[in-house]
Amino acid sequence: MPLLALAGWILIAFLAALIGGLAGPDSWYSGLTKPAWNPPNWVFGPAWTVLYTTMGVAAWLVWLRRGATPVQTALTLFGVQLILNALWSWLFFGWHRPGLAFAELALMWVAILATMVTFWRVRPLAGWLLLPYLAWVTFAGVLNFALWRLNH
Repeated sequence: MPLLALAGWILIAFLAALIGGLAGPDSWYSGLTKPAWNPPNWVFGPAWTVLYTTMGVAAWLVWLRRGATPVQTALTLFGVQLILNALWSWLFFGWHRPGLAFAELALMWVAILATMVTFWRVRPLAGWLLLPYLAWVTFAGVLNFALWRLNH
């Protein structure tokens, strides 16, 4: 049963990827002026695959401690940051609103940090597993800001 739950938490994380991916890059994004340090497009798929997998594993590790008091809060925060994660793709790629996407990403960053802290309190390894995600979203925020400023 725990392995089935692990698969379920990973699928929940990838559901956010699927919803966000429906608004994936289009010709608008291709036409944007990008900074010289913008990663090539092929980097994003593998990076997000690893991140969504570790997010699912982290949530599962917390879920395994479901008898503990902070678990409900931790998993609620996990859900909130997943919703914000999917929404960012729609704001940026789908609706072509990089300024609004940046503001939303700042909120998402806070939600990820809060999730990481609450996960760490339940199971330290789960918190640490979210650190690469927070780092990547930090980088994505800087890139989002640069794209917004270069194309505003």
